[in-house]
Amino acid sequence: MNTQQRLFSRYISELRPGTLQWIGLRPAHKTDMRLTDHVNALKGLGLEGDHRCSKTPGSARQVTLISTEYIQQIAHFSGIPNIKPATLRRNLVVSGINLNAMRYQQFTIGDALFEATALCHPCARIERALGRGAVAAMLGHGGLCCKILISGTIKIGDAVIPVMPHNL
Repeated sequence: MNTQQRLFSRYISELRPGTLQWIGLRPAHKTDMRLTDHVNALKGLGLEGDHRCSKTPGSARQVTLISTEYIQQIAHFSGIPNIKPATLRRNLVVSGINLNAMRYQQFTIGDALFEATALCHPCARIERALGRGAVAAMLGHGGLCCKILISGTIKIGDAVIPVMPHNL
């Protein structure tokens, strides 16, 4: 466990569970997202039906997630009200949990176990979708990249539950 993992894991037990609010799949690169109310999370691959699932098995970026709270911050900083989750091209939208505190930590959604691996930074294409200044508005609010450690079905309304590390 690295220093940051150790630091963040000290507080994992203090996080309240969140809720999965939205699921979006990207069938192919640069195509419209397909919304669904449930999906299979596949260990080491990604979400069934998402193009990342077949790209690089074992990648630390199998799934991307963002919070409704971050979307509200992006809307505030960009001056664009009512940003739709599909515009931001993240797979999962959660609410009620501090994503920054989830970095390097494991959590469950439904039957699946995830591990947050890194911040999910915005790409320049977001400026085409939201306009000039969108990247600046998203900095620090782009969400997290995750990998799937245990396969399972996830569905809208499932709790997002932090998992205490065993080696504390």
